[in-house]
Amino acid sequence: MRSEKDVEAYLGRLGRRFDTVDVQGAGTSTTFVLRSDKTQAAVAVRVDAPLVVARVDIGEAKSNEPLKLFRLLLEANAGSLIHTSFGLEGDHIVLSAALELENLDFNEFEAVLDEIDLTLAREVPKLRELTQPS
Repeated sequence: MRSEKDVEAYLGRLGRRFDTVDVQGAGTSTTFVLRSDKTQAAVAVRVDAPLVVARVDIGEAKSNEPLKLFRLLLEANAGSLIHTSFGLEGDHIVLSAALELENLDFNEFEAVLDEIDLTLAREVPKLRELTQPS
């Protein structure tokens, strides 16, 4: 069975810079915070058996054009996102993915992180335009 040590090894193999953080109330889970030179967003990868959850807080979902914002999110989910999806948590837009820890595969893990990077570069600028106050 895979563990947080495997996820840490995968991150090292991918050359990802990360910090391990203690999350209050997270129990036995381990959270890695990935930093990227390409984007300002931090990616949290939480290992909490039986899952590995990757997540990015994109920002507030407040918009003067909420229909355009939600349409953009849904079109991205349906059209270009395979491993991840946009969602709402309260008033915040999040991008997330969940994988089974037990049979976590390196290629699958890499694909999720690559899709997050691509989505942050491609979709987030459009989202920021719709969520900026006028």
